[in-house]
Formats: sequence, C-alpha cells, structure tokens
Amino acid sequence: MNYSRYVALGDSFTEGVGDNDPTRPNGLRGWADRFAEVLATKDPDFTYANLAIRGRKLGPIIAEQLEPAIALQPDLITIHAGGNDVLRPKVDIDDLARQYDAAIARLVDTGAKVVMFTIFDPGSTGIYAAVRGRMALFNEWVREIAEARDVTLVDMWRMRHVDLAVVMDSDRMHMNSLGHTMMAGRVLDALGIEHGITPDLDVALPVLTKKEQRAENARWAKEFLGPWIHRRLTGRSSGDSVTPKRPALAPVELS
Repeated sequence: MNYSRYVALGDSFTEGVGDNDPTRPNGLRGWADRFAEVLATKDPDFTYANLAIRGRKLGPIIAEQLEPAIALQPDLITIHAGGNDVLRPKVDIDDLARQYDAAIARLVDTGAKVVMFTIFDPGSTGIYAAVRGRMALFNEWVREIAEARDVTLVDMWRMRHVDLAVVMDSDRMHMNSLGHTMMAGRVLDALGIEHGITPDLDVALPVLTKKEQRAENARWAKEFLGPWIHRRLTGRSSGDSVTPKRPALAPVELS
C-alpha cells in the first residue's frame, strides 16, 4: 500500500536528534525524514508533516500534537512516546499506559494506519541500567496496546543484535545518522514497503585505553549528563524553545 499523507508524532527520537543536517528545519534529518523520502518515491502526491519535539513526555505529546495531527487528515501516523517519562525519578507506568491507549484509540478511529514503537533495551550496564525494568514494563504495555488496537509495532527492545555503541550518538541518549538510517529501514520493513536502505552496521569501533575511557566519560558528563540533570532539577526541557520542524503537510525534496 502506498501512503500519501504522513504525519510523525513524538519526541527527540522522531524529530531526528543525533542526525544533524544544517540544511534542514531544526538542523536535523532523522529516521522519519529518511522514511518519508522513500515513501515520496512511490507517490508523486506524497506529503509529510513532523510535529515531534525533543524532550516531550507522553502527556504533552498527546496535548500538543494529537489534534493538530488529526486535523491534517493523514493516512499514515507514526508515534513514539514514553521514553522521557520512564527516565524521570517517579512515574506511574499503568497510568502512562492508559493515556497512551486512549491516544492510540483516537488515532486509529481516524482510519489512518498507525505505527508505534517500544523503547530500546539499554542492557544491564550503563547509565540506563537502573531503569531497565521500568522500560521493559512500559514496553509490554505498548505491545498490548498495539495488539488490542491492531496497529503496527516496531519493537526496538528486541533489536539486541544491534551494537548500541555503533548506532548511538556521542550524547549516549540518541541515535546517530547510522542509527536513524537503520530505523527508517526497520519502519519500512514493518509496513512491508520495499526499499533500498542497507546501512552497514558492522563498524569497528576504536578500542580505548582506561585513561581514554575516563577522559571520554568526563567529557560526556560535562557536555551532556550535567546539563540533562540541571534541566530536570529546574523543570526545563531541551525542547522548550523548539517548534515542530514540519508543522504542515508538504512535499518532500529528494536528494
């Protein structure tokens, strides 16, 4: 099936953070742009909107993006949400699931094809290990919602064969360009759409000495972890001054 009106909802994952491109709105490309570029080759009338904003939790995504998306009358909707919620010190996963289910039901009622995502598996070590169980619980709810609402699911949690170090940006929070390219292909696969996206994930990473690892960890803490914690403590978000990069449906320029 070809789609002609695609709207993307969500947070930094869908805005494209980590896949920098100064020629594009918000200075980002991302998997959704790459995905839309493939769809545009299959329908000359194809149009695409991206309402996602970095840092948004599930509640604001629903409050700010749901109705504007529906008003665009899309025939395809992708939504990624919940990742920023599960990283907070306290979160009610069951209530989060109820909110998400109601939102998905609203989107499905439009007649559009809907695509959801689970959160990636961070593994048992690293900065996200402490909330891994919380992520797993949220993901099980996402699978249940997707099954009950008959929507397409891209299950990132089960992509464990992918080396996170290869596809993650230097901030250790978002995918890099290779990761976004991979994800565009995975979404196309989930929808059964033919494509030619074949990223090489067999990348040999440099082996750091312990001294180099300490220096890299210190750099990361200063440049990324510290500012992230400060925003949490002050009630601010990286997306506070950000607007949607594609607020209306528009044709896609193919490179």
